[in-house]
Amino acid sequence: MAANKTVLTVLVSVGLLAATACAGSPDGGATPRTERLTTTTTPGNAEVDRVTWALPYGEPTTLDPAKVGDYSPQTVEANLCETLTRMNPDFSLSPGLAQKVTWTDDHTLVLDLRSDVKFWDGSPMTPQDVIHSLERQRDPKTQALYGNFLAAVTSIQATGPRQVTLLTKTYDQTLPKALSTSFGAVSQKAYTEKAGPAYGSAQGGLMCTGPFTLGSWKSGNNITLERNPSYWDAGLKPKAREVVFQFITNSNTLTSALLSGEVDGTYELAPSSATALAKTDNGTIHLGPSTQNVLLIPAHADSPAADRRLLDALSQAIDRDALIRHVFGGDATPLKSLVPPLTWRGDTAAAQYDAAHEALPAVTKPDLEGAKKLAEQAGPVSRPLVAAIPAGDQRGLQALTFIQAAAKKIGVDIEIKQLQPTEMSSLFYDPSVRKGLDLILTFGYVAMPDPASYVAEMVTPGGIFNWTNYDNPDVTRLLGQARTSTDPAASAKAYAEAQALFTPTVPVVYLAATHERMFMNKRISGAPTSFAYMGMPWAAYIGGTGK
Repeated sequence: MAANKTVLTVLVSVGLLAATACAGSPDGGATPRTERLTTTTTPGNAEVDRVTWALPYGEPTTLDPAKVGDYSPQTVEANLCETLTRMNPDFSLSPGLAQKVTWTDDHTLVLDLRSDVKFWDGSPMTPQDVIHSLERQRDPKTQALYGNFLAAVTSIQATGPRQVTLLTKTYDQTLPKALSTSFGAVSQKAYTEKAGPAYGSAQGGLMCTGPFTLGSWKSGNNITLERNPSYWDAGLKPKAREVVFQFITNSNTLTSALLSGEVDGTYELAPSSATALAKTDNGTIHLGPSTQNVLLIPAHADSPAADRRLLDALSQAIDRDALIRHVFGGDATPLKSLVPPLTWRGDTAAAQYDAAHEALPAVTKPDLEGAKKLAEQAGPVSRPLVAAIPAGDQRGLQALTFIQAAAKKIGVDIEIKQLQPTEMSSLFYDPSVRKGLDLILTFGYVAMPDPASYVAEMVTPGGIFNWTNYDNPDVTRLLGQARTSTDPAASAKAYAEAQALFTPTVPVVYLAATHERMFMNKRISGAPTSFAYMGMPWAAYIGGTGK
């Protein structure tokens, strides 16, 4: 890799504005129509006193950037704690709190910081704040989710009044991309140290630099963000004085609130809600590109569901076309592997990734006889398999009920267990919560344009989502090559070889890659429609329409 290469100048935009997809009819029926997926909405130019937004996955368990790793916390936190590089609505990256990110050689990543950034309390952001925010990711006391991104980093030092330098054992193409996620969010060192373990909680609060401040957090009720009057980015100063997040996990309740105008909008709109909202004139449903995946994953290695033969049997019993049509309203495509293709659209080697993905075996078609034979090979399951979804999640319940019916046809009983949202969120990171469960229906996502890092967490030893202790040394080696190669083509080749190995062997049932579905009241506009909202200050784009 050539020296002095500024990362953000070589990251190519995903270019999804013109993407199209086959979507179901507005009433969720079988008649397909071609929809244009958009990445954003018409700007809202007027000031607005309040925007009320729903969190359909419930109250966040934390807003600490080092710990957020689920829909609700990231939807809120992205508007509060800014990142060193910024995700854009089209999945491209641009400068954030670092105005330039440069590999000066294969072991030195230099972050040149902006000079005009202040925390909410008026104090300037310093290199020490950046260093502390990154270092606490690998401090065991933090219990952070993203410490693995620092695996190659040997030191983080201030090398100037507005500069931080990361020295690495090897080149790591993931690292600059990760700076656009919660891993790259900057919190004030002094405040964070004083708050201790309470940082990011309703009691401990936050101290960041984003366009909104954390006004209040009333547990069990709502979270209110207030406009930051001294926000540094003049082009993104919020037009909304405050944004109130309501925790509404019941789809019917949310539908009623959106229809009445009590709630202005939501991401992750359920298909059942879309059916009713398609007929209203007080707002619009928007479809956007996404990196979300729907998977059925064994909860732990000791479950009979961890047997790949049994999972293959379930896979062959499921009619994915019918699942997508009836459960997702047609707004999804069958999933072939762990990562949806949109993940690598911005890579210079995207054509290589596409070719390798195309070469994977075709998505399994329903084959009950073949499924029964595989189930027999796996051996009888003496009890119902307990599968978990969040309570109140109608989309998840419909999907799992569909899978339950398919499993019954091959002699496998599935018992559905609905967990409270906070418990469901915790099970992804706490093995003790997964005890007594066999399967988890997950609506996951890739947070940045890098397939190798996401997959590594699911298929390499010690990966945070490798719940079944899957271990293939060749896969681990190839993913390591994909991460450390300075040549995008070589990185894509290594990932493709790993993908060919893990796709048919890792214990998981691939179901669907969904589109982002968002509803917004006609009185406001400007919010991004793509799944990139999870990593950007999306609420700062909203303004009033005068309607």
